[in-house]
Amino acid sequence: MHVLIAPNAFKNSLSAEAAAQAIQRGLEQSMLSCTCECFPIGDGGDGTGHLLIKKCGGTRVEAVVHDPLGKAIRTSLGLIDQGVTAVIEMADASGLRLLRTDQLNPLRASSAGTGELIRLALDKGVKKIIIGMGGSATVDGGTGILKALGVRFLDAAGETLQDMPESLTNLASVDTIGIDPRIFACEVIVLCDVDNMLLGEQGSAAVFGPQKGASPEAVKKLDAALARLSAVALRQTGIDMSAVKYGGTAGGAAAGLHVFLKARLVHGIDHFLQLTRFEQALEKSDLVITGEGSIDEQTLQGKGPFGVAMAAKRKNIPVIGLAGKVPLEKSSTLQQYFDMLLSIGNEPTDLTSAMKHTAANLTRTAWEVGNSLSLNFRR
Repeated sequence: MHVLIAPNAFKNSLSAEAAAQAIQRGLEQSMLSCTCECFPIGDGGDGTGHLLIKKCGGTRVEAVVHDPLGKAIRTSLGLIDQGVTAVIEMADASGLRLLRTDQLNPLRASSAGTGELIRLALDKGVKKIIIGMGGSATVDGGTGILKALGVRFLDAAGETLQDMPESLTNLASVDTIGIDPRIFACEVIVLCDVDNMLLGEQGSAAVFGPQKGASPEAVKKLDAALARLSAVALRQTGIDMSAVKYGGTAGGAAAGLHVFLKARLVHGIDHFLQLTRFEQALEKSDLVITGEGSIDEQTLQGKGPFGVAMAAKRKNIPVIGLAGKVPLEKSSTLQQYFDMLLSIGNEPTDLTSAMKHTAANLTRTAWEVGNSLSLNFRR
């Protein structure tokens, strides 16, 4: 049996690569006679860019940019396709993981560092830029990125706004005259892992703002700021930011880049699997094992394990899903894509403790899966 191991990251616990290795260890320790291929996946969330660069044999370009609060940091971008395409991980320049919990402040956090990486990519002469936007610390509608590329955000007196995104409620116009013209000779692709819109109860501020440190009052201010940005953008461009599918990704950065840079917003997992030639890996596989922190009905809205399962099912390959949390009740919809869903927990415990043991629990569960399959083959 040849097993293709293709998990997503287990958020705040284990990277996709580490999860794949943990599963492989369990299978190899079991009684199952098998070969394994680790194929960690990303759906646009934090870490997707790193996986793309590695899987596509890319190279790294070092850079100094500014983090969400304006501190200079060292980071990098990737070049693939013989240097024609740049891969940028937004979290590397504008990510939550760059800040301590007590530093989180989405009313002032800027995505400018990601814009500086885009500028560096343009300096390298690329023709395509792929951006993974997961894990950002910002809810600025992409204004930081755009400012780094030469866009000015002005108040009614024609003065440049300071302290964005909070000050965006005073936005009167967007001056794009100074935008770096090289960006329009480039194809910009944004990998999206959520389908939230920009505004409202399911918008970027309401849903993701609290994860980035926003209080209820700050969420209201951020939503108002993004609403003002959307209104001004509609007046100037004729494009409604609030109606853009996937527009709420990364605190509205996806919508901002779509409107002002003509970026193409794509379903992250589908694009990832296409770029990394996942179909070829499936051709030689008898079983696929995938997983992430939670697999439930929301997974079917386009999360990584769903993309993997769909691709496998097109080839009639069975799929096992491993997760920290799975539904108590059987789901006929999930069963269409996952032949087996297993929770990896070993005992009742709190979430923090459980996350510390994700790797061990994945290995143990994979060992049990391997032994079960081995027993079945011997019948």
